[in-house]
Amino acid sequence: MTTTATTSAPHTTTTEALEVTDGRNGKTYSLPIVDGTIRALDLKQIKVSENDFGMMAYDPAFMNTASCRSAITYIDGDAGILRYRGYPIEQLAEKASFLEVAWLLRHGELPTQSEYDQWVKDITYHTYVHENIKHFLEGFRYDAHPMSMLGSSIAALSSFYPEAKHIFDPAQREISIVRLLAKVPTLAALCYRHVKGLPFVYPDNDLPYAENFLSMIARMSEPKYAANRVFAKAIEVLFILHADHEQNCSTNAVRAVGSSHVDPFSAVAAGVMALYGPLHGGANEQVLRMIESIGSVKNVAAFIDEVKSGKGQRLMGFGHRVYKSYDPRARIVKQLAYEVFGVTGMDRDLEIALELERIALSDPYFIERKLYPNVDFYTGLIYRAMKFPTSYFTVLFAIPRVAGWLAQWEEMLLDKEQKIARPRQIYTGYDERQFAATLEHRRPAKGP
Repeated sequence: MTTTATTSAPHTTTTEALEVTDGRNGKTYSLPIVDGTIRALDLKQIKVSENDFGMMAYDPAFMNTASCRSAITYIDGDAGILRYRGYPIEQLAEKASFLEVAWLLRHGELPTQSEYDQWVKDITYHTYVHENIKHFLEGFRYDAHPMSMLGSSIAALSSFYPEAKHIFDPAQREISIVRLLAKVPTLAALCYRHVKGLPFVYPDNDLPYAENFLSMIARMSEPKYAANRVFAKAIEVLFILHADHEQNCSTNAVRAVGSSHVDPFSAVAAGVMALYGPLHGGANEQVLRMIESIGSVKNVAAFIDEVKSGKGQRLMGFGHRVYKSYDPRARIVKQLAYEVFGVTGMDRDLEIALELERIALSDPYFIERKLYPNVDFYTGLIYRAMKFPTSYFTVLFAIPRVAGWLAQWEEMLLDKEQKIARPRQIYTGYDERQFAATLEHRRPAKGP
């Protein structure tokens, strides 16, 4: 099969097209190009006989397949650009609040003052969870992973709000989105307290979103909790940085599960479990474990040599499926790390991290492979400095990502081109064969 791209003359209404000649029969097909893509279904017309199913594209892990049209998040991995609804992530991290960003992701524009005030009021009103949820969480072992608990408790919420299944009712979508944004931090804090063996703390709705979460995490006997300002800022900024990231594994999971028209609680729970994996949300946990295994700055050079030699060591927190330059979020988090360590003090692990970054950014091996620090590299160090257990890091990723998942879920739901997700496969198994009974219990019984 040969292909030739043809382009229409400027200022005409004709579309660009990809001319495809099938080497099997010499036929030529014209496939329209829209937004730099061809539609996979247009390949189906390419066939050698009427009984032929037609040509399919084979793309494991969706390396070069666009599954949707989305107006939410833009990434240019080569240039290191990340924007939410057109706004650079650097500006949002510096100037916006997380709930402002959550509104932006869903609605496409920043809220007016009255819209924002009502949005905050609605989310604050719904922070409490049913008491039965507490009993549900108490059923987990003391050493249960917090992500298992969080995903299960979010899925359980669908049984408390059966009306959420009416996903094409705008009012039901609205209240479900508000409930999820309001209750997930509460659930996350309950998971934390359960693992720590501490009594559950109710939301304090006099506090802003991030401070309320920290109160539910850290409050002990004091009547009111006052969060450290640097820690509160760090949580707010990290929530903004993690709010959405285009069509990643967990967002794809939310969209795919949501395409069956299940309630949003169940779709978001699917996103949590996808995020759980060490290749996705669990990566910052793996970064910290890697740094702990290095042990000392003097061991960094030897560790780097082992990575380069391919002797089983992996440099976690460097490189990204999308970014082929410095992850724009990593620059922000690096500065944030210095601010947090200004409160907690510099420690051995930060020194190791800085030395890893210095060597990797100057070593031709990593430069040629475009292995730059990503957002996971410093977030684990920040969370550890704030006394969060390593197993809890991915939960801190999941809380803000709910905002992006919900925006993506609603966009998918209202997109008339979307249907239930059902990819094709290339069958590689046996042709038809006949069954022969060989096991003893399948043989005919003998007569008397």
